[in-house]
Formats: sequence, C-alpha cells, structure tokens
Amino acid sequence: MNMSAKVHEPLKEARDQLNLVLGFFPRVDAKASVLLAINTGMLAVLSSKVPPWRTMQLWPVIAGSTCLLLIGGSCWFLYKVAFPSLSGGHQSLVYFREIATRTESKFIEEFMAEEETARLRDLLGQVWRNSEILKMKFDALRCAFVLMAVAIAPWVMAVSFFSAHSAGSHP
Repeated sequence: MNMSAKVHEPLKEARDQLNLVLGFFPRVDAKASVLLAINTGMLAVLSSKVPPWRTMQLWPVIAGSTCLLLIGGSCWFLYKVAFPSLSGGHQSLVYFREIATRTESKFIEEFMAEEETARLRDLLGQVWRNSEILKMKFDALRCAFVLMAVAIAPWVMAVSFFSAHSAGSHP
C-alpha cells in the first residue's frame, strides 16, 4: 500500500465522521423550534389571561412571575442553541467562517496546494470542533426543556388563578 492510499482512506473516514456530526445539528434545531413554539404558546395564553395588576392577589402574582422567569430562562437557553459560540478553526480550509475571510482566488489556491495530511488534520479538527458545538447545543436544549417543563406547574396555577379572577369580575 502506497503512502497516498494510506492517507486517502483516513480522509474519507474523516469526511464521513464530519458529515455524521453535522447530521445531528438539524435534530437539535428542530427540537429547539418545537420548544420555542411551546414557550411562545404558554406565554401567549398566560398574557391573555392576566387581569389588571391592581386587582390581583399575591399567589397569582407569584405563580405568574415564577412562570415568566422559568420560560424566560428556557428562551435564554434556546437562544444559546440558535447562536452557539463559533470561534475556532483558525486558518481552516474547511470551516466556513475561515474560508470567508479569504478571497475566492486565495481560497482556491490554498485548497489546491494543501497536502492530504494537512487536509486530514483540518477535517479532524472540524469533527472535533463541531462535536464541541453540538454538545453545547444539546446541553442548552436540555436546560431549556427542563425549565419549560418546570414552568408548567406555575403556568397552570397562574392561568387558573387569572381565569378564576376574570370569571369572578364579569357578571
């Protein structure tokens, strides 16, 4: 087996690994979209039931405020899912942000001149960095889900309190 064949197989495996890791990103983003829709729906229902502040008792205020804080925290983590830190990949010929710092001709020239071993290192670096970003996204998604789930109880209480208050104030 010649040296070129020894590098070609790892290059293919590195590309496959990068594609495998990149394939998980749409899954995280789809789950985050569903969670954002649930959060938004909960906030819409809650806000549609809020009576005038001066007429509210303490417990409905506590339940509503707790719900708002938890859903707000969930939305913060969803923001982190949508916009993770993209730093890294310095001088990469694979990472889109680094490619975009070059002119078209400079990128083509550097890509064509890159040795296979250097390309393999670059690809493996991208596998590692994208795995790191994916882990951050999954972790933030988990936190967003937990906060939303915990918000359900105070949300139900607040909506119930607010609905009962509205029913009692209208003949």
